[in-house]
Amino acid sequence: MSILRRNIPNLITCVNILSGCVAIVFAFNFTEVYGGLEGWRWACLAIGIAAVADFFDGFTARLLHAYSELGKQLDSLSDLVSFGVAPAMLIFNLIASHPESPLWLPWLTLFIPVCGALRLARFNIDTRQTTSFIGLPIPANAIFWIGWAALAADGFAWTLNTWIAAAVILIEGWSMISQMHLFSLKFKNYGWKGNQRRWILVIVSIALIATLGLSAFFPIICIYFILAATERNS
Repeated sequence: MSILRRNIPNLITCVNILSGCVAIVFAFNFTEVYGGLEGWRWACLAIGIAAVADFFDGFTARLLHAYSELGKQLDSLSDLVSFGVAPAMLIFNLIASHPESPLWLPWLTLFIPVCGALRLARFNIDTRQTTSFIGLPIPANAIFWIGWAALAADGFAWTLNTWIAAAVILIEGWSMISQMHLFSLKFKNYGWKGNQRRWILVIVSIALIATLGLSAFFPIICIYFILAATERNS
């Protein structure tokens, strides 16, 4: 296998980490307008691009049979930046921009990337997570916080309540390192049987995004938790 072909997945992974870095820069320019969009929206877009790259690096590695230990570690480091640090900085600046927030509250968001790092480190050595997840995957963490930021921008004042925000930050961080079992969205087949919860999540997600836009990401992750809980109890 040529050096170029072997490193195509790694190049795509580099797009992931680059997008995450761009998201962090825009997060610190939360309310500034660039090209008609506020900084926080550009940050969300950059995180979205990182998520697309995160999907395609794995897809390309499987397609080209270009697996490597380097690629595995690079993917985790990129995910930490794009889906751990970037959304944390987004919420850090969201809270810091609110005049009634106590000084300590924005700093609590650093709990998010710490838990994300622990989540990724555990995932890399855990052989139980081939078809399902133990703890919330870090990309889902980023999706959740994009939805939270969008709700705040849409005027939902409760998202900036000190104690609600603090509780959600701690719970969301904990969810990544918990022993909670969550189903994967990988379909072995596309039939309804055995995939009911996956199809419900996909259909509901499309409907919510079509009606609520970015704000939909918050309820989507909440629904994901609920569906996973019903799966475990059924």
